[in-house]
Amino acid sequence: MTFFSALIGGLIGLIFGIGVVVTAEDGIAPNRILFWIFDKIISIGRAIPFIILLAVLAPLSKLLVGTQIGTTAALIPLSLGVAPFYARQVQASLESVDYGKIEAAQTVGADFIDIVFTVYLREELANLIRVTTVTIISLIGLTAMAGAVGAGGLGNTAISYGYNRFFNDVTWMATLLILIFVLLVQFIGDFLAKKVSHR
Repeated sequence: MTFFSALIGGLIGLIFGIGVVVTAEDGIAPNRILFWIFDKIISIGRAIPFIILLAVLAPLSKLLVGTQIGTTAALIPLSLGVAPFYARQVQASLESVDYGKIEAAQTVGADFIDIVFTVYLREELANLIRVTTVTIISLIGLTAMAGAVGAGGLGNTAISYGYNRFFNDVTWMATLLILIFVLLVQFIGDFLAKKVSHR
């Protein structure tokens, strides 16, 4: 549930994050209308509480995967819930790229795709790894919330099998496993960011 929603939501967020940067007034492809669309979709997506998003997107989940409960159905709201958050993180990261490097790339004939991949993404790779780590940790919290409303996973275990049945040891164990998972993601993210930044 975490892996696939991170993959799908991350890809959507990356596209929107890049889109809002390159179409900005000082971007490499300024377009006021596209910028407005990207920016408003991200802002609206971030404004909707996840628990409400679960309910609102239930019909879409049923349409796409044939059910609105369970782990598979949760992929839709999880992906769309994390995408705007990640898009803003990507935007903040890419906006810190030195414009002189972009101009230098344009001078030697780099096209749009070259600048996106070899300047924006390559220059900010360490920061992108850090914001990806933060996003995945946030997503783990969302999966626990989704689990609490029937999507399975550790959230469901903690609430349905622990809290509701007064088995406090089950609740504590599920919480501990989530904490270990978060610390593991943080450790891997920090390790990769340091490794990349030393290059």
